[in-house]
Amino acid sequence: MDISYILNHLGEDREDYYGAVAPPAFQSSNFCFKTVAEMREKLTRELETPFYTRGYNPTVATLRKKVAALEGAEDALVFSSGSAAVAAAVMSVVKSGDHVVCVQKPYSWTNNLLTKYLSKYGVTHTFVSGGEAAAFENAIQANTKLIYLESPNSLTFEMQDIEAIATLAMRKSITTIIDNSYNSPLNQSPIKMGVDIVLHSGTKYLNGHSDVVCGVVCASHERIMKMFAEEYMTIGSCISPHDAGLVLRGLRTLELRVNRSAETAKKVSDFAEKHPKIKNVYYPFSSKNSQLALAQKQMKQGGGLLSLVVDAKDEAAMERFCNGLTRFLMATSWGGYESLVFPLCALAASKSFENPLPWNMVRLYIGLEDAETLIEDLKLALDKV
Repeated sequence: MDISYILNHLGEDREDYYGAVAPPAFQSSNFCFKTVAEMREKLTRELETPFYTRGYNPTVATLRKKVAALEGAEDALVFSSGSAAVAAAVMSVVKSGDHVVCVQKPYSWTNNLLTKYLSKYGVTHTFVSGGEAAAFENAIQANTKLIYLESPNSLTFEMQDIEAIATLAMRKSITTIIDNSYNSPLNQSPIKMGVDIVLHSGTKYLNGHSDVVCGVVCASHERIMKMFAEEYMTIGSCISPHDAGLVLRGLRTLELRVNRSAETAKKVSDFAEKHPKIKNVYYPFSSKNSQLALAQKQMKQGGGLLSLVVDAKDEAAMERFCNGLTRFLMATSWGGYESLVFPLCALAASKSFENPLPWNMVRLYIGLEDAETLIEDLKLALDKV
């Protein structure tokens, strides 16, 4: 299926929806039946047919079909947050006594899941540098059941050789999970490279309008059925029909937004590499990135995120830079139409984050503004350092 068909037509039963161009949000918590026999039959297929919205909702089902197709997966589940998707996916694989090999510096709440939550229930873990597939192989133990990837991660954008690690995992009968949020389904296809489960923070590119928090898990129908019956229905972290409708709206422009953001981010990265007050640029498609060949092998283009290390004397100078930006909103997350700056020096105030990265580092998300406008804003703010 081509991308245009997936985004605009797949899963949209317009004949049943009175010809509505926009998929309706079925804002109903439950669904009724004419006979006991019909209710009994529906209850046996809660993932596939309307019974109770925690399990199945027509609006959510349309979103599931579209994201699964974009990832080349058989099926998908949509959650109320990206963290919920990560937790459900990991817990669907491991049990007490199992071991996880995880790439270093994953998303902070993935780190918390492994180090502070699952460790209470006898699930152990090993963090490894992801630059070489051999690091994963060396960390595998007899009880290793999961390899967790995040390629690239969302602060310094280190990548792993997805195909090599997936091949290693298949050889040893170990499940692989990857967080593909940085790329969106359009810029990287992990399932084609052999990964078992693909995660997304749908809050980011999939929604694209900074007004919905959600997460997605894509996998085989068999894995999704098992996850639905256990983690999904038990924890109950489902997305609302209204929010699912908003994400469907966002998907209409996914290709345009992802391409625009990536094109502008590359221009900003090129500018930053040449500026005398920028000490380092982290961006997968940077000409100075030691992993550029790997990025070109497994990614179609860079995303809209990049990080800069500013040549600042102290935190006051960093604050002058960040406060001096007028076209970048100071906020976390990414994937919307607006450009954002996330100063790592602000992390010192949070007990939820352990920040091993430089205080003079900022992460930029490049939205849909003109490149020249954003570059000029960065120039003026750098003059304040």
